[in-house]
Amino acid sequence: MKGVYLEGVYDAVVIGAGHAGCEAALALARTGQKTALLSLNLDGIAFMACNPSIGGTAKGHLVRELDALGGEMGVIADKTMLQIKMLNRGKGAAVQSLRAQTDKNRYHAEMKKVLENTQNLRVIQSEAAEILTENGCVTGVVSAYGGVFECRAAVIATGVYLNGKVFAGEYSAESGPSGFAPANRLTANLIDLGFNVRRFKTGTPARINGRTIDYSKCEIQYGETDVYPFSYLTERLPVKQTPCYLTYTNPKTHEIILKNLSRSPLYGGAIKGIGPRYCPSIEDKVVRFADKNRHQIFLEPEGADTDEVYVQGMSTSLPHDVQKEMYRTIAGLENCEIMRYAYAIEYDCIDTLDVLPTLAFKKIAGLYTAGQINGTSGYEEAAVQGLVAGANASLYLQGKEPLILGRGEAYAGVLIDDLVTKGTNEPYRIMTSRAEYRLLLRQDNADMRLTEKGRKAGLVNDERYEIYLKRKELISKCREEMNENRSPKFVAEFLAARGESVNGGISYKDMVKRGIPASDIRQYFGAFEGIPQDVLESCETDAKYEGYLAKGLEQIEKAKRLENKLLPEDIDYLSIDGLRTEARQKLDKIRPVSLGQASRISGVNPADIAVLMVYLKK
Repeated sequence: MKGVYLEGVYDAVVIGAGHAGCEAALALARTGQKTALLSLNLDGIAFMACNPSIGGTAKGHLVRELDALGGEMGVIADKTMLQIKMLNRGKGAAVQSLRAQTDKNRYHAEMKKVLENTQNLRVIQSEAAEILTENGCVTGVVSAYGGVFECRAAVIATGVYLNGKVFAGEYSAESGPSGFAPANRLTANLIDLGFNVRRFKTGTPARINGRTIDYSKCEIQYGETDVYPFSYLTERLPVKQTPCYLTYTNPKTHEIILKNLSRSPLYGGAIKGIGPRYCPSIEDKVVRFADKNRHQIFLEPEGADTDEVYVQGMSTSLPHDVQKEMYRTIAGLENCEIMRYAYAIEYDCIDTLDVLPTLAFKKIAGLYTAGQINGTSGYEEAAVQGLVAGANASLYLQGKEPLILGRGEAYAGVLIDDLVTKGTNEPYRIMTSRAEYRLLLRQDNADMRLTEKGRKAGLVNDERYEIYLKRKELISKCREEMNENRSPKFVAEFLAARGESVNGGISYKDMVKRGIPASDIRQYFGAFEGIPQDVLESCETDAKYEGYLAKGLEQIEKAKRLENKLLPEDIDYLSIDGLRTEARQKLDKIRPVSLGQASRISGVNPADIAVLMVYLKK
């Protein structure tokens, strides 16, 4: 397709205004790049097509990291939250994650307002149809209306809109999520550019009228007020929070589902796309876990200005009549009225083995991908990719070194490395178990790990940086006090009351290592004056796991030696003697940037890495 008129001249164009596109556009514009953000529908900006929530296990880590780097998601989530809580409180600090229910409409409105008021950024309702290139470089984006956006960099963040198709029983139609129009013109161009395109699937449950729910039959789930927010810019959380509710499926629900499996497009074969392993439909749960006679269902409000309630745990593509029947078997939902029926959606995405750790496409300079087009699931995974892609597009335009996050530096680094090194054959979801250094990558220390990196990339403004420096100073002060020795007399009395004993004085850090809470030490000794609770808790965790953290840092330093051994871009893996055939093929396909990345490729073993090391020395 060729353009018929010039829409404008820009440094960069971002295609798609979901959670990835918003962060990419802001990263570009805030670093001085004249940017155009294309959205199929401005009402779909930062739209929560599925769960009206931000965060969750490991996802909360991503939001905190995004904020530490200068992103926007955490700020908007704090501003629009209905409820927040810390997941996994009974477990170690490494796996504790924030999760907030957010006001769906307000989140969209607040993000749209930020975009509209950002200097260097133009937001426009338009569909991208073609990416123009010349001599292997991006030169522009053509809209479906024939408008040409001249540019030197582009970020593709199309979410689930590419050739979107929804399913509900026997019904199917070309559509984006929640009735929005799909994007049907760009995929053919991506294939022409050299992308390998696949088909994935996701789904969403019904939304029901909250006034038709009998909450007395459900278990109430309150939020928490003693947790820190997502953003370091947020001073305080709302005291008044909206409750959620818990109920369960039962054998009758399961009977209806099993009786109607033949009408499910998932089991009937109409859906060809691969669905998310860790967020299965209710049909999948009933079939795969046949020994369970019930499954948890959370009833979550969609916003303060609506009665719509999201039925978490009941994602399905069964027909509407079956949905109505099965929802009404659940305690509290016997008389529920469905406002929006559930559906599954198929969409096009790419093979991320064709993408570099910068999220740049290997075959076209200046072209980046982020979000669900990269085969991920979730708003948080999308947003952090958007920020990294946008930042790297800006750094590319400036001729500067890219922003690459290592596996030992961030969950975002784990996410991106998994995508570009291992690839994914199903919608990818971040989990704490994916991070080998998760004790070091806690959400409470995201700023200490990443804010300097964000500042160097131009993403962290003066306000954020001042907050970071103040917090860094408080952490240093807290650690100094932790290491001071206490008077033997007072220490002995304090420890004796807790069944402990000691000869002489010991430090607060040693007390913490004995399992004594820092809050008890603060109360008894009047210690840590002026130290905020979140700073104290972070220092307490560092003290408690000091030995393990030291070992983790040693492992990261060893891993860095391989990461620092860069591989030539033009290396001919197929001709290297000593490499096994599988290793040659995998290395030639992925073309890793370093020995470290090469060592993580499936099918490349330590002997192959040894061969590469010898080859590099020659």
